[in-house]
Amino acid sequence: MLINKTVSGFVEELASNSPAPGGGSAAALAGSLGAALSIMVCNFTEGKPKFSSVQEEISEIKQKGLALKNDLMDYIDGDTDSFVEVMKAYKLPKETDAEKTLRSERIQGATIQATLLPLKVAESCVEVLKLSLRVLTIGNPNTACDAAVSGVTAYAGFQGAIFNVKINLSSINDETFLKSIKGKIVSLQEDADKLNQLILVKAKEVVG
Repeated sequence: MLINKTVSGFVEELASNSPAPGGGSAAALAGSLGAALSIMVCNFTEGKPKFSSVQEEISEIKQKGLALKNDLMDYIDGDTDSFVEVMKAYKLPKETDAEKTLRSERIQGATIQATLLPLKVAESCVEVLKLSLRVLTIGNPNTACDAAVSGVTAYAGFQGAIFNVKINLSSINDETFLKSIKGKIVSLQEDADKLNQLILVKAKEVVG
């Protein structure tokens, strides 16, 4: 599993001539790093008398961050696995009409799944952005830089995931599915852009 590799091992795997892992797994990793940094800020804020007024919220943020981190770590391998399934579908035989029909159905099904996975990554990254902004606002100021990096890393993960969603759309024939996904992309992009801008403004205010 990719998630069990060392940092250098994972980076070298990305740099190889293998088509997977690629940008989708990298996007999920970026999102998980953003979540981890938000948790770090919580750990440096939790239990400190100076931040007694925000202890309950910090505890809630930490729990949400842990769940998001775990999900995004799962998506690192999930994205590569979904890509492999698409490749398997394309390799199915296509000599007879029945084989062609089966192959086409498998390609469509696998491509839809390969689209839904990075969409989950994007949705999770938006949630991480919300946590990043909040810990940047109420967390221990000694970790303000870490909170800011949490935000920009999560935004990178979000944008990477959206690219991976979009690249699959031209291969999908289901118009109802396409309409739904395109609508979600617009909504998620608006939310992510707004949160990213707020994080950058706040970071300039508290970090410099």
